[in-house]
Amino acid sequence: MISYSYNMTLSERNVLFKTGIIFSSVCTLLMMTASFLVISVYPGIGDAIRRPMNAFQFIAAFFLSSSYYAVHVSIAISILFSLIGIILIHSFFERTSAPEILYIAIFTISLAFEVIRIILPLHFLFNFPAYYMRAAFRVLLFVRFFSLFSLFAAGLCSAGLDVQKTRNIIFVIIIASFILTLGVPIDVLNWDASLNMVIGFSSMFRTIEIVTIFTTMISFLIAAKVRGSKDYTYIAAGTVLVLAGRDILLSADNWAGPFFGILLLSTGTWFLCSKLHKIHLWL
Repeated sequence: MISYSYNMTLSERNVLFKTGIIFSSVCTLLMMTASFLVISVYPGIGDAIRRPMNAFQFIAAFFLSSSYYAVHVSIAISILFSLIGIILIHSFFERTSAPEILYIAIFTISLAFEVIRIILPLHFLFNFPAYYMRAAFRVLLFVRFFSLFSLFAAGLCSAGLDVQKTRNIIFVIIIASFILTLGVPIDVLNWDASLNMVIGFSSMFRTIEIVTIFTTMISFLIAAKVRGSKDYTYIAAGTVLVLAGRDILLSADNWAGPFFGILLLSTGTWFLCSKLHKIHLWL
């Protein structure tokens, strides 16, 4: 019987890292170029229909007003983090075989796709057809689910998932993300103050996100028990910080968002990568 499982080699994985560096660099240049155009547009956009709401926003909304400039900075920080993060991952893991780092790299690269949100202020300049607006945000939504599930896959790998089936795992993640993305209605005429278009079934997808975050953390805690390594406990804590920072950067509409978002995201990523490097360095 022919086996269709596929374990990515170090050289192939490093090619993905380098591709991610190139892609993040291009997105950084696009963001820099677009900034010269959209900065002057923000005063004319007017008030957003609604402010985004999560735990951080619920508290911040009482003290801080909404600002498109702060959102712009959050998007730029997300893209810059993607570029710096994948460069460091490639540097530290180029010769280290750690199955989980492939999925963490995918998660890191995915943040560069936040450049798509700039299409909203650009729409006020170039009046893009609704079809292109909807297509762009479906791509962004797909990438967000794909990155979230990729981090979940990293937890499963640590907990004992067969790492010889890399291709199968990625294929399942793609299908799941694709199905979820196609099922979401997107209103191209409405957006919130974080430059995200309003999507349907938001509460259901928030639940999916919370469950995925919780099970990812549990997977790393199981790995700590099964493998007898306390480092996986730190990785579990790092996962929570990473996803909290990501959530803030993706939804914050005030000046506290960029600061707290990148602080949590950077700290959590450091926990993830440094502990994984330590675990696999001597294997």
